[in-house]
Amino acid sequence: MFRSLLIWATVIAAVTVPLIAAARNPLLAWRDPVYIVAGFAGVLSMGLLLLQPLLAGRDLPGLLPLASRRWHRRVGITLIIALVVHVGGLWITSPPDVVDALLLVSPTPFSAWGVVAMWAAFAAACLGIFRQRLALRYRIWRLGHTGLAAITIVGSVVHAMLIEGTMETMTKTALCVLVLLASVRTLARLRVWDIRRRS
Repeated sequence: MFRSLLIWATVIAAVTVPLIAAARNPLLAWRDPVYIVAGFAGVLSMGLLLLQPLLAGRDLPGLLPLASRRWHRRVGITLIIALVVHVGGLWITSPPDVVDALLLVSPTPFSAWGVVAMWAAFAAACLGIFRQRLALRYRIWRLGHTGLAAITIVGSVVHAMLIEGTMETMTKTALCVLVLLASVRTLARLRVWDIRRRS
């Protein structure tokens, strides 16, 4: 019981504390409301990225496997919405910068990492939504879905660490480390790269 409470408390703190710290960022006083919403959507996206491998690996206590799978889908959809709000808000505030980022010609390195992570997230979501129609073997599908998710995670972590914006440095670093640790743990446990066994 204590272990379960500790895990949930850690996860909740990891998601909420960066949001609280970002809300206290003095730089936000000089930003437009749309930019602030876009920034917080990005912070929320990082928190959702922590939940995804934990749900996929069934590491959250109290959730049955079926419930973990359903919440993995719901969080994935929420993540896509948050990314759209993040990029859409930045588009409204500065269209030329977003165009440069999407075309991978932006002079800021963090932009390219963010764009790659975004497209990988969209592709992973499409694989999840159209899994039945694609008629792929489960292990092949899981390898593709997880590979795209890994690109999303690595790209998002690098993007967040390079940019100096809404997020506070210490909480951002802690969240990024937790996202990476949770992802590596899930990948090691699920062994998604092993496609030799029959589905």
